[in-house]
Amino acid sequence: MISDSINIKDYWYDLPEDRIAQFPLKERDGSNLLIYNKGIISKDIFRNIPDYLSGDTLLVFNNTRVIRARLLFRKESGAVIEILCLEPLAPSDYQDSLDMKNPVEWKCIIGNLKKWKSGTVSSGFRHKGKTYKLTADMRGAEGEAWRIRFRWDPSDICFGEVLGSAGHIPLPPYIKREDNPDDSVRYQTVYSRIRGSVAAPTAGLHFTQNVLNDILNKGIASVEITLHVGAGTFQPIRQENILDHEMHREHFIVSEKNIEILKEHGGRIITVGTTSLRALESLYWIGVKCMSNEDDILNACLINQWYPYQNNSSMPFRESLEALLSTMRKHGLATINATTELLIVPGYEFRTVAGIITNFHQPGSTLLLLVAAFAGEDWKNIYRFAIENDFRFLSYGDCSLLIL
Repeated sequence: MISDSINIKDYWYDLPEDRIAQFPLKERDGSNLLIYNKGIISKDIFRNIPDYLSGDTLLVFNNTRVIRARLLFRKESGAVIEILCLEPLAPSDYQDSLDMKNPVEWKCIIGNLKKWKSGTVSSGFRHKGKTYKLTADMRGAEGEAWRIRFRWDPSDICFGEVLGSAGHIPLPPYIKREDNPDDSVRYQTVYSRIRGSVAAPTAGLHFTQNVLNDILNKGIASVEITLHVGAGTFQPIRQENILDHEMHREHFIVSEKNIEILKEHGGRIITVGTTSLRALESLYWIGVKCMSNEDDILNACLINQWYPYQNNSSMPFRESLEALLSTMRKHGLATINATTELLIVPGYEFRTVAGIITNFHQPGSTLLLLVAAFAGEDWKNIYRFAIENDFRFLSYGDCSLLIL
């Protein structure tokens, strides 16, 4: 059970500025790897991670792909307006929106908003040797963000191509530099496929094809899900008490085939990243909802941040997935398209995994709280070891394998 008062100050540590990695290492799999196995902490190189995975392991990868979601517009006054596309609104499906050649509307964060009171902003760009004009219209508030309508002329390319040519890689705010061409490759996992994220699932950045081959050769199984990582993953917790924090919303997709693989796996499940873990735990709670009301699939596919704490369940993961699959078949669904606001904090009971591969996270962040929920008070020992042994932190930093 969650405590009535989780003080964020209890989940703080001193992170020296020079430990925040500003660039990726030359070799993806050359990162440091911290291994936490039942309380024992050790250090290795990431490319050796297969040595620490038993043959009965099922790895869960997030195959989302980062889009060039950061757009820059310069007004006649010289002021630069930055628009960060968060998620599509019209049409609301990611792939439909990215494939559109007509105007689209997205939920966006606006930088330098005080300089954009009204009207439109526009910017020129080139795509395959041809000149285009991109225009953005502010349509109104959308929660704490804004609804922006984008149109481009000529309209002979789709919005995904517009972003590909006009946009920038949306590096995290703690990387104090502009994006460069190398980021287009290195801020993506080698297995990224489904466009939609505005932040990388960073634990996956360490994997190379050689490491994936070594895992396969060891007989370790894997499965893919898609969770589009939002900018909210970097949102700081401003309240002292976590109960007052409003968790950001993210969308994820899992196919019937991959739910079957998860259901039938009899060994350990280890997620690659907090995003995969959040999706998997949310999938469990969707199954719990389906067990009690299989006709209300739309409600089942939205997990509120406090739902697990208000609806305790002892249902095994396998039974939850059986209920979910039964509901999907009843409604003729080949995939689950769901939304999660799940907030995992100390006191949360994990239902799905025996381990997690994850980077090192910011002090007082929701991601650090997730690690503390998983490792208990040992999170302090893990981060102390990383600091004392010169690990690099955050998105382009080093990695850890946490096994219970």
